[in-house]
Amino acid sequence: MPELPEVETIKRDLEKVIVGKKITGVCVYNPKIIREPGLAAFKKGLAGAVIKKILRRAKVLILELSSGESLVAHLKMTGQLVYPGGGKNSRVAFHLSDGKILDFNDQRLFAELRLLKDWRSLKFIQGLGPEPADLNLRQFKEMLDSRKTAIKPLLMDQEFISGIGNIYAAEILFRAKIHPERRASKLRDKEKELLFKAINDILNAAILHAGSSVDDYVRVSGEKGGYVKYHKVYGRQGKSCLVCKTTIKKISQGGRGTHFCPRCQR
Repeated sequence: MPELPEVETIKRDLEKVIVGKKITGVCVYNPKIIREPGLAAFKKGLAGAVIKKILRRAKVLILELSSGESLVAHLKMTGQLVYPGGGKNSRVAFHLSDGKILDFNDQRLFAELRLLKDWRSLKFIQGLGPEPADLNLRQFKEMLDSRKTAIKPLLMDQEFISGIGNIYAAEILFRAKIHPERRASKLRDKEKELLFKAINDILNAAILHAGSSVDDYVRVSGEKGGYVKYHKVYGRQGKSCLVCKTTIKKISQGGRGTHFCPRCQR
């Protein structure tokens, strides 16, 4: 699933190529993607609207329109936005006033598109925790103090902090030298500081390199993100740690694979 750096990259890419353009028509090749309103209302509500602004909240993209409504896109596992489109894998094609197409692809049909009067009213949005960049160190420490759960799944809990998924939780904990099974409330003050810094450093670096193309994620241009080559633990189970040469391990936590170095992370 695309995480904060990937969705932020898509947002920035889209800002350069579709803002200010009118949606002249919508072709829906698989209506399962459209969650609300109904198909006819979705297509009618978008036709003629100008894309005014693009926002990101956690892993969700919001296209604010001249009509006052917003197109909300949750990419989930395999969702992609590609421009210029017209590809054979498109599930929804947005025809634009420049004569080009913005394709919404989704191989597994888990992604969701909604046309809403107020995107902030979406239950998922209302339940999100703060964006990492909106927190200061004091707030972050206070958030950890009362949490007895393991730190890795906590970082992935979108109600705790928004935007971090499996890839970056693993990389963040490696950078902070914290074992993924440590209880959040048991972290020492210095470890909390290192973790806070690692969150911002890793996410910013991943954005700088346009995210990680591990599975289906691609940029709007169709190009892959370049951050995979900087991964220290994610996807490297059985290989030597790049710092201490210990074999990277993979365990299961909350039904998700967790990669870590048993020597570097305590």
